[in-house]
Amino acid sequence: MDILALVKSAFALFAIVDPVGVIPIFLLATQGYTLAQSRAAARIAALTVLGVLTLFTFAGEPLLMFFGIRLAAFSVAGGLLLLLLALSMVEAHVSPQRQTQDEAVEAEERDSVGVVPLGVPLLAGPGAITHVIVAAGVAQGNVWHQSMLLIPLALVALSVWLAFRAAPMIARRLGKTGIHVVTRLMGLIIAAISIEMIASGLVKLFPGLLA
Repeated sequence: MDILALVKSAFALFAIVDPVGVIPIFLLATQGYTLAQSRAAARIAALTVLGVLTLFTFAGEPLLMFFGIRLAAFSVAGGLLLLLLALSMVEAHVSPQRQTQDEAVEAEERDSVGVVPLGVPLLAGPGAITHVIVAAGVAQGNVWHQSMLLIPLALVALSVWLAFRAAPMIARRLGKTGIHVVTRLMGLIIAAISIEMIASGLVKLFPGLLA
């Protein structure tokens, strides 16, 4: 796996996780927290993202094999899932894939918001998990190549930590409109990624499509 592939993976994962777009939810979930508690929640959210995505990087493909699911089929299904997420982001609202209304209400009552719902499912949600499983599957069981994926995972987790630590400042500077613009741009990128995943999966499932 070359440097360019790792850079592309990092940017794609950053767009899917979209830590900037989650800042308003982070501020709401940590409302009334002291500075130390808020920073602890940011750290826990980042570590949760890193841990969950690392787990699926190495366990995702064996899990698919256990259920007899081909990577190509999962790529198509994951692409459709990402497309739904992208459409929600283009409309600048939280997709039900990330957080339902019930989960939002429950989040206000939780103390460990860094793990649930911020870490899972808002950041390390179905879209991000799908992406790392497909990326790891392309490595075809090569542990070294799969291990290289830890670099973009670490960078994205770092971006989550930095974004949440600077959340009040970012929210003041960008405002709701600015955050929505960033979210919409990330949504467009994810839409393109999802189409590529769907097309790649369909070609592998139906080679005749190239004829």
